[in-house]
Amino acid sequence: MPDTLGSRIRALREGRDLSLREFAKRLGGISAAHISDIELGRRFPSDHLLQKMVGVLGVAFNDLKSLDQRPPAPEQLKRAVETHPVYGALLRQIADQKLRPEDVLKLLEKSETKKR
Repeated sequence: MPDTLGSRIRALREGRDLSLREFAKRLGGISAAHISDIELGRRFPSDHLLQKMVGVLGVAFNDLKSLDQRPPAPEQLKRAVETHPVYGALLRQIADQKLRPEDVLKLLEKSETKKR
């Protein structure tokens, strides 16, 4: 099973032998229940909270942020398409061809392999 943001946070927290309560306390005013919801994938941390988490866990922000699988907010998509219209064309092609997410990920992986 691939890492999710929540599972990775939990693994890092447990690897540092921090209880939920101790971790929440070090984050400053966050409840243990909130952290539990994040670890279970029911909630996602804001970038501000994620920044606090990486400080406590001793990892790079981008290492955890890359595991955030939420789709971009509509306004982010709109800005991207306005800035680079090819994004809109790509999204239409994905929808028209009824590509599965796995197919798109495979194409991206192939592209990354070719870059190296």
